[in-house]
Parts: sequence; structure tokens; C-alpha cells
Amino acid sequence: MDAESTIRGYYDSLRAGEPLYPFFAREESTVKFGIGERLTGYEEVEAGLREQTETTDGWVVDSDRLVVTERDDHAWFSDDVFMAWNSLERGIRYEFETRWSGTLERRGDDADLGTDWRFVGMHVSTEGGTN
Repeated sequence: MDAESTIRGYYDSLRAGEPLYPFFAREESTVKFGIGERLTGYEEVEAGLREQTETTDGWVVDSDRLVVTERDDHAWFSDDVFMAWNSLERGIRYEFETRWSGTLERRGDDADLGTDWRFVGMHVSTEGGTN
């Protein structure tokens, strides 16, 4: 699977409520910025994404402008994504127009994802947001 297919697989897993943390590199330098979060290091990313999966459902992830560049063992991407989900804790539906960007490295498929690519950095923000 190439880097673009890995990103699309991540979106599919998010929609399906499947675990997302296996898509990330198991390193202390791995980072994930979300709309309201900053997760640094694989352990924080794993814990944050586990909590997200347990406390949300009904995900919509509509990719609009995915651009991916892949070179040897590195790839980077950007995308405009409409996201929506239900908060099970608050009983609220959230909807956002977001911008995504990130970096992947080819690492080996230690999680049976069918891809060797892992995110080492991901950034999701809203227009006008400061994440």
C-alpha cells in the first residue's frame, strides 16, 4: 500500500470506529495535533485516540483536496476535510471544515494494517483555528 492509500485507510478506520493509533509510529517524537488537543509521543497518541474511539461515533470524513507526495521512505500530505461526529459523553453532534497535513515514514507493518507507512506527525485544524 502506498502513502496515499494509507491516509485513505486512516479515514476509513475513523469512519468505521476502528482503532487509529496503529497508524502512528511508535516513537517519543511522534506528534498529533487535533482540533482541541496536542498529543506528543506514541503513548499520548495511543491514549488520546483510544479515548476518542470510545467516546465518539457517527463519524463523517469527507476528503476534498488530498495531495500526497512520496519519496523513498518519506511522504507528506495536505487535505481539506469536512468532519462530523457525535460526542457520546455530551450528546452533541460536532461538524467542522478542517485542514489536515502531516508526514509519514515507511516503517514496517508491525500492526497488520496492510501498509508499511506510519504517521510521524499529523496536524488537524479549523479555519481561523490556532492548533
